[in-house]
Amino acid sequence: MFLPVYPILFFFVSCTNSSTEEAGLISQEKGSVEKQSFFPVTNYIKGQLYEIKNMGINPLKFTTDNNNHTDSVWLKLEEIDSAVKEFLQPVIDSANLISLFTETKFADQTLDAFTFTYDATGILPDTMSWKHWDVYIDPATGKVKRLYLVKDVGNQRILQLTWQSNKWCKISTLITDQNGVTSVEKEEKIIWEF
Repeated sequence: MFLPVYPILFFFVSCTNSSTEEAGLISQEKGSVEKQSFFPVTNYIKGQLYEIKNMGINPLKFTTDNNNHTDSVWLKLEEIDSAVKEFLQPVIDSANLISLFTETKFADQTLDAFTFTYDATGILPDTMSWKHWDVYIDPATGKVKRLYLVKDVGNQRILQLTWQSNKWCKISTLITDQNGVTSVEKEEKIIWEF
């Protein structure tokens, strides 16, 4: 179930040309289309969930509502999957989203990371809930530092996931009112590295 990310990360990090123009362009020398290869975000999250369960330490979940009231609770290990289930579907990989999203790669010196940004290639079908995601790779280790995902769950609600590898994740629920004003309805932070 755990996907080894090192070979995939080595592929991404070893790319010497970080220009955004390469993805999906026609190679003039070969006359063929270069196929994009998306980072398997869903498998990475599932691998992190697997590691959390194997640690045997219950994560601590903090929930803050829009009134800034915060509650905390220890999650049972069997509850961790359901806590992030919204971010496991639809699966993010090259097989099913390559026609809808494009990848941009660049070295971000302000974040000290190789950044892989995924945006829609055009208007998305109504059935597609993903809107955007980013993968941040540590240039020194070649490992994922952080993920950031944005998903439209309907009813004027957007979910944002920030996943700090091997440490914590935060789910923010944003709501847009009738006047087009967006506010944070709820934030849930789950910590497993103390």
